[in-house]
Formats: sequence, structure tokens, C-alpha cells
Amino acid sequence: MAKIIAISISEKKGQKKHNIPEAELLTDFGMAGDAHAGKWHRQISLLGIQSIDLMRAKGADVNPGDFAENITVEGLVLYELPVGTKLNVGDGIVLEVTQIGKECHSGCEIQKQVGSCIMPTQGIFARVLTGGKIRVGDEVTVSND
Repeated sequence: MAKIIAISISEKKGQKKHNIPEAELLTDFGMAGDAHAGKWHRQISLLGIQSIDLMRAKGADVNPGDFAENITVEGLVLYELPVGTKLNVGDGIVLEVTQIGKECHSGCEIQKQVGSCIMPTQGIFARVLTGGKIRVGDEVTVSND
């Protein structure tokens, strides 16, 4: 079973995200209070813990939220999901995958530490089709719709 293992937020762009136990996802907007929320295609960012573990194995001192992802998931290889995939999260929340990967900014600290970063290939982005409250431990499933 795939589940949320961390929820991360930053109130200002450029600020490091910090972990919170729960968050409100707003339909067609993103995470309430997050600087990157808005009416665009990258409302929510997600990353699998296995991607973070890969960077740890390369010597990076990283934790959930350090890649600026909003939701860290265990038990699902997110970057293998095609754009358009719908994810059911917790109690009725629906996300739609809109983008796989994102170029790192020029000052990427992780890239400086270990010479590479996973976000260009393994981070994914989604928009919120149906909002609601998410919590650490909530189940994440790929929708059959």
C-alpha cells in the first residue's frame, strides 16, 4: 500500500519547506498556505521516498521536503506514472499528474553536494481535481478512471 510519509510547505518562494502533519488541498489551486499554489499546472509537487534514498546513497544529507516537494510518498514509483494519471489520496482527494520532472535552478544545493539531482527526472507535479484534508499516513492509489 502506498502512503504519504511527509507533507511539506513553504509560505514564501525560495524558502526551504518544512514538514507539517496535515494540510488542506484546495480544488484547482493547491495546498492552502503554500507559496507555489495557484491556478496553474504545478499546484502540488510529489516525490517518492525511494528517490530521496537514492540521493542519500550518493552522500547527500537530504530528508522529505528538501527537494521542495509538497508530498512525499512511500510504495509507489511516481515518475513512472504518465501525465494524465489520476491519484486518489486519503478520503476523496483526487490529483491529476500534469508534469514529470523539472529543471533545477542554477543554485541547486543538492546538485552542488553530489553532482546530480533527482527532480529533473523523478519529481512529479499535479493539479488538485478534488480537494480536502490530507494527513501523513493517508493512502495513495492510482485511479482506474
